[in-house]
Amino acid sequence: MGDDDPFEAVVGAHHAEIRRYLLRLTARVSDADDLSQETFLRAFRAHRSLPPGANVRAWLFAIATNLCRNHFRAQTRRHRAYAAAALDRSEADPVWPEGEAVAGETRARIEGVVAGLPIKQRLAFIMRKLHDLDYTTIGGSLDCSEESARAHVFQALRTIRRGLDGLILAKTESQP
Repeated sequence: MGDDDPFEAVVGAHHAEIRRYLLRLTARVSDADDLSQETFLRAFRAHRSLPPGANVRAWLFAIATNLCRNHFRAQTRRHRAYAAAALDRSEADPVWPEGEAVAGETRARIEGVVAGLPIKQRLAFIMRKLHDLDYTTIGGSLDCSEESARAHVFQALRTIRRGLDGLILAKTESQP
């Protein structure tokens, strides 16, 4: 890439500002970095379809804002799912504080196992299980085939089950 690459000029002119905007919204450097990278990846894919004279800065802010909304929706879904799992567990368990402790331990274990997945498996799992996306869409997002997307989700689920096996065995062994 050189000076004649128009997209490189767009990145140079707007990257720092978009990253600062995302940092203000998310308050986390890692989230801002990820969202900023995704903003410019999406912008790169669509840059050639922009009409001449379009407001590139406004367009980049719109992409960043939409990505941030999706990021927060995903966080909200995760929190609701964990809260529902904790509520179900505490209602089902006659010893409520112990039930809440087990739910918290389970949530922490799930988060740890999911965070440790290879990136494509993690993204495929989250897109499928938390966002209910179909495999064709997941494959498009990950630049792989539908079959590869399905395999990524399958491998993620297998890894998660293995990661939770010790927790489930420990819980059943501690019950009378």
